[in-house]
Amino acid sequence: MKRYLYLWHRWLGIGLCLFMAMWFFSGMVMLYVGYPKLTPREHLAHLPALPVADCCAAPLQAGVPWHDGLTLSTIGGRAVYLLPRAGQAPTVLDARTGQPVEPVNAAQALAAAEQFAPGAPAELQARIDEDAWTHSRGLDAHRPLYRIALHDAQRQLIYVSSQTGAVVRDASGTERLWNWVGTWLHWLYPLRGNALQPIWSNTVIWLSLIATLMALLGMVLGGLRWRRRPYRNGSHSPYRGWARWHHLTGLVAGGLLVCWIFSGLMSMNPWGLFSRSAALDTTAFAGQPTAPPADSGALLQRLQADGWRPVELQWRQVAGHYWVTARSANGEQRVLDGHSGQPVAQLPVELLHGAIAAMAPHSQVQFDWLTDYDFYYYPRTEHSMLGHLPKPLPMLRARFDDGRWVEVDPATGELLSQSTPARRVSRVLFALLHSWDWLPLLERRPLWDIWMVGFSLGGLLISISGVVLGWRRLRLRSKRRQALASSVRLMR
Repeated sequence: MKRYLYLWHRWLGIGLCLFMAMWFFSGMVMLYVGYPKLTPREHLAHLPALPVADCCAAPLQAGVPWHDGLTLSTIGGRAVYLLPRAGQAPTVLDARTGQPVEPVNAAQALAAAEQFAPGAPAELQARIDEDAWTHSRGLDAHRPLYRIALHDAQRQLIYVSSQTGAVVRDASGTERLWNWVGTWLHWLYPLRGNALQPIWSNTVIWLSLIATLMALLGMVLGGLRWRRRPYRNGSHSPYRGWARWHHLTGLVAGGLLVCWIFSGLMSMNPWGLFSRSAALDTTAFAGQPTAPPADSGALLQRLQADGWRPVELQWRQVAGHYWVTARSANGEQRVLDGHSGQPVAQLPVELLHGAIAAMAPHSQVQFDWLTDYDFYYYPRTEHSMLGHLPKPLPMLRARFDDGRWVEVDPATGELLSQSTPARRVSRVLFALLHSWDWLPLLERRPLWDIWMVGFSLGGLLISISGVVLGWRRLRLRSKRRQALASSVRLMR
């Protein structure tokens, strides 16, 4: 039986160690350079201040239906209302007339580029469905995309939605360069956006599953070959050269190697393991509107009187009451009562509790106020996978008796996240084991960097030594076959 374990580990390693070396190298790149995305901070920084005079008709007067999340912003130099639609790009209406804007064309895409980077020469390259920097499923509602090259110091590519005319992604030259050896390799993106797209997910899942099995076998065999009493060569390992490096490094870093490969498998949510619970009713959280909200022009005038120039207004409905979040170009925000226009520091506690309880009226709910980050709620660096999402404090967490949780920003009434027991298991099996999202490490950088880079180098050494040993094994088999063939010819 032991012989078959060695054979399984050997031949699985010959097939997979090259992939594992690629995963560890690209993973180290991803620690510091993430896949390109337009973060909320970047989005706001490239918006002009909303004009107070002759800006916007009141939404009700303009015939704009009220939606939870209605936004007043600027696209291509024109003030617009954005009406959210589930699973689709927002509907765009002219803020002065309330009429739908004309279909997006190349000229409007270039106008969006001018607003994003005033004065930078812009070149419309193509109208594409997907390319190396737009694989994110979050862009699906905006496809096809206009790809525009900005001839600026950063050599940026920006992507404009053909549905709204807004910039939805930017990718600097530095990001693109590092991503060729980072995310693009790590997630096997050569299989995305082409004829191989249907097999991409299953390829990553099965490669990760088989690699996990191979690594576990290696841990077992490494332990069996280690002796407390030295071998004749004076070492506790019977191997020499690359085989010895493979054995010893596997004993030191093999446990984390197994964790990383297995958690990489979990990141794919294989076979929908973490997506089977029903979501809470967000429409019940919003409730039925009780009165028409205040005029957007009046809100802008009030903010300007305080010496504040927002670039975006967003209306949000909580328990039938509207609240307006105004944001400036530097990311600062103020919240106003959507009916009276008065500023508020926080939404009323009773209102929030009632809105949350309405999401699951037949369940018991426990409310917790977080003033510090914890195991499930914490910030990450902006370039990381979900690091661009805001993590404000204090935060209100509601825990229902069926295991579902909801987290709300009490300052704005925004639903920050929902989670189920399965999703919290995923947080452990993916975020903890893969990127070590653990506050004692995250709050003590560079300790986190030393941990991640150090053990990644160990995993890389295990993988490279496996590649060398596999190559030697294949060459040896090839030489034996050639020698056998020569002997057969001589016998004839």
